[in-house]
Amino acid sequence: MSEPVNRPFQRFLEKYPHPHRPFWDRPALSRRHFFEILGTGITGYALVQLNRPIQLLAQSAVVPIRKATNCIFILLSGAPSHSDTFDLKEGPWTPPNFNPTSYGDIRFPQGLMPQLAERLGDLVLVRSMRAWALVHSLAQTWIQIGRNPASALGSIAPHIGSIVALEKEAERSADDLLPGFIALNADGSQVGAGYLPVTYAPFQARPSAAGLRNTMHPDGKERWESRLQLLHRLDDPLRKDSPLGPLPASLDNFYQAAGRMMYSDRVQSSFAMSAEERAAHGNSPFGDACLVARKILRGRLGTRFIQITFGGWDHHANIYTPTVLPRLAGQLDAGLGALLDGLRQDSLLDQTLIVVAGEFGRTVGPPTGRGGRDHFLQQSVVFAGAGVHGGKAIGATDAQGAATVEAGWSRGRSIKNEDIEATIYSALGINWTTIRRDDPFNRGFEYVPYPDQDIYGPIHELWQ
Repeated sequence: MSEPVNRPFQRFLEKYPHPHRPFWDRPALSRRHFFEILGTGITGYALVQLNRPIQLLAQSAVVPIRKATNCIFILLSGAPSHSDTFDLKEGPWTPPNFNPTSYGDIRFPQGLMPQLAERLGDLVLVRSMRAWALVHSLAQTWIQIGRNPASALGSIAPHIGSIVALEKEAERSADDLLPGFIALNADGSQVGAGYLPVTYAPFQARPSAAGLRNTMHPDGKERWESRLQLLHRLDDPLRKDSPLGPLPASLDNFYQAAGRMMYSDRVQSSFAMSAEERAAHGNSPFGDACLVARKILRGRLGTRFIQITFGGWDHHANIYTPTVLPRLAGQLDAGLGALLDGLRQDSLLDQTLIVVAGEFGRTVGPPTGRGGRDHFLQQSVVFAGAGVHGGKAIGATDAQGAATVEAGWSRGRSIKNEDIEATIYSALGINWTTIRRDDPFNRGFEYVPYPDQDIYGPIHELWQ
């Protein structure tokens, strides 16, 4: 069953097709690489554009909604089944232990995610979301950069979090010890800073009971500081007013930023966790990441955007087996439920926009012959925090969850990745129609594509 055609949007697709072809994987910054750069003094590829003049053009006089200070973006890579989770469609195939329950107008699998069922008042379930592509690598990148990775600037497009870090750089202080963008449990799908300076790349970490590793020099703090002083004596003439241009000074800023993280009790405590804390978040890598995300924001260390990657949702077979969808949904339920409670306890929930999304959805109706679900364009996205009016769904699908039948928002069409991007920017007070004039191709990098045509925009119905 196909989705009702929106004629203006259809004409847009015909004018701006989205070809699917290979694209370049942009770099990200792991914890280990972060400190390798600190210790060896190499200049990376991502710094080559650091000396370009920055020119901005705000295309439209828009008013961001400014409801959030921070954003936690949870990427469910592999793509969860929307019709088994946040857009529940029941049939003979639905396991009894899903315990479908009505909460007002929302039908929800209470048995699958009991903690989130109790917290539906915090959640907005966006059910009119539709992906552009059905290839994992393409779609996972698309939702992180808010544009076609195969488009003119797609191969150098920064992650949404890198744009946030860049926009919020002016608000940083000497007490901000962590980068503006952190990626927890990143996998091969993680997008980096694109053409932007490496300063705005995601700092990657994998939370564990061992805390944040590789942030202490093996010979001790005194030895580290003496080596750093020697480096400055030898290198400062080339770093300040250097004939090589501004790149050496920029690299020095990178050294200093990394150095602030070392031997910091505030940083270490944000990544530390007790057995009791881990248990409260589900004793899983995802739960650990939720706990660390909360602690980072509570510590007010300068991070404004956190991505948590939670993979394993590619359920082509045996989806209802206890170790498949029920196991992952249980981890999501425990971790996200505890994150909501923790942020509320820290008075941070109203300041933090939480977005939960996969790259696409999964086939609807009865499971396939293999007992699973394949790739499908229709999907659901969940929002919480930042003052969103929870306890409701935006949009509706047909009886099987195959197509949008009610958009549920002002633009009257299915919601796209670009709209999610615009929503994040607007919530954080960023003008989503901004066009940067510093890209290496001199084409003009648009925060959200086609701002002059008003094709995409924020879902402000979240706050209505």
